[in-house]
Amino acid sequence: MLMKSLKIWFNFYCSVDTPMIKNKKLDGDIQGKPVDTTLYRGMIRSLMYLTASRPDLIYVVCLCARYQAKPTEKHLQAVKRIVRYSKGTINMGLWYSKDTNMSFTAYAYADHAGCQDTRRSTSGSAQFLGDKLVSWFSKKQKSTAISSTKAEYIALSGCCSQIL
Repeated sequence: MLMKSLKIWFNFYCSVDTPMIKNKKLDGDIQGKPVDTTLYRGMIRSLMYLTASRPDLIYVVCLCARYQAKPTEKHLQAVKRIVRYSKGTINMGLWYSKDTNMSFTAYAYADHAGCQDTRRSTSGSAQFLGDKLVSWFSKKQKSTAISSTKAEYIALSGCCSQIL
């Protein structure tokens, strides 16, 4: 039933160019109108499945997944936007072909105090073999960093441990 209604919704709405509105931060939205947690969690579960081959969705899906306990209309709109984005980029994904370039490159990032509720940062990294993405992660940091430099050091240590 849930998947059938999602497919109908997916086919009805037009696609968007970005998975999230620029400069819009999600928070706990205590005064927001609550929505059905079963629907919200089902949508998050489906999007989590997509992240295995769509690293462009990881950050925004993990951000929305933080609010599964008490989702509001604001959170549901953010998830629906991700679905609309995935509709427009349905042919995107990981593609691995034979390649002679075997150089290894790694990138790490952090958003200092990006979580509006806890002021914790989100770390992430991406590792490439040649120009092919082979490993990635996005995770909220366990401690609150007091500067952007410290948040980036935490992200870098996570990236290094992913490499090893």
